[in-house]
Amino acid sequence: MTRVAIVGCGGVGRKRAAALGDARLVACVDVVEEHARELAAQMPGARGVSDWRAVVDARDVEVVIVATPNDLLVPIAEAAIAAGKHVLVEKPGARTVSEIDRLITAAGQGRPLVRVGFNHRYHPALVRARDLCGSGAVGDLMFVRGRYGHGGRVGYEREWRADPLRSGGGELIDQGVHLIDLARVFLGDFPVVLGSTHTYFWRMPVDDNAFMLLETARGQAAWLHVSCTEWKNLFSLEIYGRVGKLALDGLGGSYGPERLVYYKMLPQMGPPETTGFEFPAGDASWELEMNDFLADIRLGREPRPGLREGIRTLEIVEMIYRSSGYPRP
Repeated sequence: MTRVAIVGCGGVGRKRAAALGDARLVACVDVVEEHARELAAQMPGARGVSDWRAVVDARDVEVVIVATPNDLLVPIAEAAIAAGKHVLVEKPGARTVSEIDRLITAAGQGRPLVRVGFNHRYHPALVRARDLCGSGAVGDLMFVRGRYGHGGRVGYEREWRADPLRSGGGELIDQGVHLIDLARVFLGDFPVVLGSTHTYFWRMPVDDNAFMLLETARGQAAWLHVSCTEWKNLFSLEIYGRVGKLALDGLGGSYGPERLVYYKMLPQMGPPETTGFEFPAGDASWELEMNDFLADIRLGREPRPGLREGIRTLEIVEMIYRSSGYPRP
């Protein structure tokens, strides 16, 4: 059984610990050692400590999951790679392109393996949408339209995400990278990148809204908006093809039930034939993603998404921040 250490025992770290599949948690790390010990106490045989260096060098650790604030993603992942550990580093993988370049250099020719944690790819509605697109159900894709947002919380402007040195940016690098990644899944690469970032509400030096228009070499467009002034949590992704449309809404929990509607164009056009899918079983994306990574390790295959996908997403983020005059860390 693959032995895993988790560095960062906040909300994401706890989700990872609960979704390890066939792996076994042997170590938990957090700067607040009590948090690490609390999580370790839920996992028989796991230990909780505050020093990540001791864990990434430990002989009983084969995989390191890095679920920390963005400024620590690369230093910890880099040390784990140097110690010969496979690494799952949470999105965005780094604060900047130059930082994620360091991981590409460290990982070398694919030993050890590094996966970037874009768990949204594994939500059931997204999996079904990819299957429908692959089957030709909506025809050649024309464009996608995506919205993703939340409403923040009291004191949000004082959290680490509001500190540009720790986060590398605001809403664009937080939720925006998920929409960029999903748009690339369906449409491919975007040589044309336009966008702007704004801070409308929160008193913080990072963006609370970002707007993007991305285009492929074929002219297919992705029109994306991310926001932490949404007030009511929202996820919406629409995928438009020449003979049909897919509309995805919700991620479960506070984002509402996860649903997918397939609109099939009829020969006479007019109102389309409509088929709805609901996914009430809960969010299995974390476990599905981990199972894929364990299979990567077992088969020695390149993880997807890996560092190559991570760096392209960050290149798009940097282009938009630079065009908005946003300083980089």
